[in-house]
Amino acid sequence: MKAIICGAGIAGLALAQRLDAIGWEAHIVEHADGPREQGYMIDFFGPGADAMAAMGLSDKVEEIGYHVDELVYNDGQGRRTASLRYALFEKAVSAPVTSLLRPDLERILRESLPETVTISFRTSITDIDNRDDGVTVTLTDGRRLDADLLVGADGIHSTIRRMTFGPEEEYLRYLGMHTAAFVFDDPALAEELGAGFRLTDAPGKQVGLYGVAGGRVATFTVHTQTDPTLPADPRAKILDTYRDLGWKVPHVLANCPPSERIYYDQVAQIVMPRWSHKRVTVIGDAAYAVSLLAGQGASLAIAGAYVLAGQLDGAASIDGALAGYERAWGPVATHRQDTTVDGRKWLLPETMFQVRARRLALAAFRIPGVAAILGQGLVGRSSVDVIELAKPDRVAHTVA
Repeated sequence: MKAIICGAGIAGLALAQRLDAIGWEAHIVEHADGPREQGYMIDFFGPGADAMAAMGLSDKVEEIGYHVDELVYNDGQGRRTASLRYALFEKAVSAPVTSLLRPDLERILRESLPETVTISFRTSITDIDNRDDGVTVTLTDGRRLDADLLVGADGIHSTIRRMTFGPEEEYLRYLGMHTAAFVFDDPALAEELGAGFRLTDAPGKQVGLYGVAGGRVATFTVHTQTDPTLPADPRAKILDTYRDLGWKVPHVLANCPPSERIYYDQVAQIVMPRWSHKRVTVIGDAAYAVSLLAGQGASLAIAGAYVLAGQLDGAASIDGALAGYERAWGPVATHRQDTTVDGRKWLLPETMFQVRARRLALAAFRIPGVAAILGQGLVGRSSVDVIELAKPDRVAHTVA
């Protein structure tokens, strides 16, 4: 059996690894010139971490990841206004948390692929012939490839989703914010930050900093933005939006790289009534983007890929496997999206009243019993058994 996967990001790489493990041939096509360098730091835990453990990759995550001691909010003068020990957060979500850069997680998955998995960079799909018994795609280099399944793992602005299910605006739920991420060299600041995650504490906009390997500082920004249209010059937009923040922000802006080295996008979700049509399906952000505010996009992408591969491994038919994938994973993704929408004022308060409310909530994490309630409100239910969800309703050894 053969699958063509569009997208060499976290979801696509995880799926290719799992499909190869169950005896499928996987071919990844990716429009970018090579592995991406831009991306923000993620807190990795939950079902994706469980899937990585089942894939034998948890040691790699531990080796390359960071263990943040404390999250600290700072006002314009650099004074601590609120904080949260990560040990308390881990207790609240009932899971160990490893922080790592998104490109590093992609690298772990990419290096786990056997030589039998092909990745074609600088390649896009221009046409899809989607049938009940298979799919044929036409590539930008003129090749036509036949497969049993085409999987769109090409992110929130998915081409495969658009070509199969219709325009992006039918499925995009814009959350009223823009975000950016970049990395710059500054050994002194990286050492000063230590193992802490430092953030500004103002309404409507936020800058976060953390030191990473090699004396670098990883930065992410998020701000409210009524117009979802992306700026032509992300760097200029960042400099203009955050110039009134104090503390370390002026220094960060002075080190902001050119626009082509900045990750910049909307904060949005993708909400679809179904993920599959004939022999085309979508996974990860292409199907159920939860937004960076959820903090579990990478985890859900890997876990969703694990569930899809598990369903394909044991279902009596590909149609049955795709139905089982949506039935098993749909409620998990929907719950996480709803939790994010409900809690976005916590993650980016719009008024000083909401900022002060967040400070009080962070202090309440220290109160026994309260932390679990707050943790569930932030990340939703943590008791997702991804290994069990990957088991198909009907077990068979032949997929037709």
